[in-house]
Amino acid sequence: MAKNYKLLLKQSIGGPAKPLVKNGATVKKGTLLAQPEGLGVPLHASVSGKITEITDTYIMIAADAKQSADFEPIAKSDSIVEMVKAAGICGMGGAGFPTYVKLGTDLKGGAIVINAVECEPLLKHNIKQVIAQPEKIRRGIQLAMQATNAGRCLFAIKEKNAEAIAAFKKVIKDGDNIEVRALPDLYPMGEERAIIRETMGVMLGVDQLPAVAGAVILNVETVARIAEAVDERRPVISKDLTVVGKVGKDRESHVFLDIPIGTPVQELLDMVGGIDGEYGEIIMGGPFTGKSCTPEDVVVKTTGGIIVTMEFLNEKRPLGLLVCACGANEARLREIAGKMNANVVGVQKCKQAQDVRGALKCENPGNCPGQAEKIMELRKAGAQAVLCSNCSDCTNTVMCVAPKLKMAVHHETDHVMRTVGHALIRRLPIEECKAN
Repeated sequence: MAKNYKLLLKQSIGGPAKPLVKNGATVKKGTLLAQPEGLGVPLHASVSGKITEITDTYIMIAADAKQSADFEPIAKSDSIVEMVKAAGICGMGGAGFPTYVKLGTDLKGGAIVINAVECEPLLKHNIKQVIAQPEKIRRGIQLAMQATNAGRCLFAIKEKNAEAIAAFKKVIKDGDNIEVRALPDLYPMGEERAIIRETMGVMLGVDQLPAVAGAVILNVETVARIAEAVDERRPVISKDLTVVGKVGKDRESHVFLDIPIGTPVQELLDMVGGIDGEYGEIIMGGPFTGKSCTPEDVVVKTTGGIIVTMEFLNEKRPLGLLVCACGANEARLREIAGKMNANVVGVQKCKQAQDVRGALKCENPGNCPGQAEKIMELRKAGAQAVLCSNCSDCTNTVMCVAPKLKMAVHHETDHVMRTVGHALIRRLPIEECKAN
């Protein structure tokens, strides 16, 4: 295991937690290290050891050479919400919203919707957890339903994951009021408004939350952590994740359950055989919504994946950017364009992308009316190639127009998909994609 663990004080939506411990203190696994002063989640030691540094952004722990499986438990309470709050649980699918706030919603017989879609390509830890720990997930669902006064649970999962669906259905009992809803294998089926549309038949507006439909959405790992908090009094001190890409001797997805929070990325890379030669970038997260990182960065409560990619292709032609609400934002597309040594000559936003409080939201995620106008605008600006961050359906419409205008098409995920031999996001045969 790593010798030093850097635990970031900001692990969720909201403000950073404020340290409660002093430099030089000895801590146990599970020791409360910091508390938020407003919206946010508390931080607990993920390993036993000695605190060697405290800054405005992190607490560093030098880990003991020998780690016990024991941990310092959170306080017992009759309130599910209070135990979830004390455990420091946030949305572990990537969004990071404090879970105690969601569980404080009175659904009055509405629905808990479980996101087991694992929307991003290559990530597989959610599905592995469904297969390995279905009883724990069921227990977490029961607790979430009790806390919110929900009358039913809708378990959303891609229809292709037949083994996981079968494993979970085996543990459902009469009276649970849990329904498994199989979704198509398209991106972004895991987006919360897409899940509500597919499971409840309600199309929320871009500024509406699931509560409008009488629902609360929880990631599958999040509900497992709820069960651990209430039944085991276990704080969030570890994370499930996937490591994949240009690592070791293969390009398969490597799933790890319960990696200590604060583990360096380099430690995870070493666990799968290290980086295989030269590489393009390391991504923390998924191919669509992940961010570039370094080997020195560390695992947080929202980390879902570590991806090492092949080197970037050079694009010498003038490049246009098509920004989608479902994938990378403009800043991330410009970063990728820079790594391709491309000259950006124009930027357009997806036809359905709406600005909501400074963030782009799609009017109807995964259902695209067409991008012809946007592509033609980029062509007028002088672009001979386009880099897009669109969903599966939007990219399909891009491909109906751009090649006819003799414009090459790049997707933000291309360097990831090529690394592992995955079909490019085009809805076209790989050979045709490469030709473009």
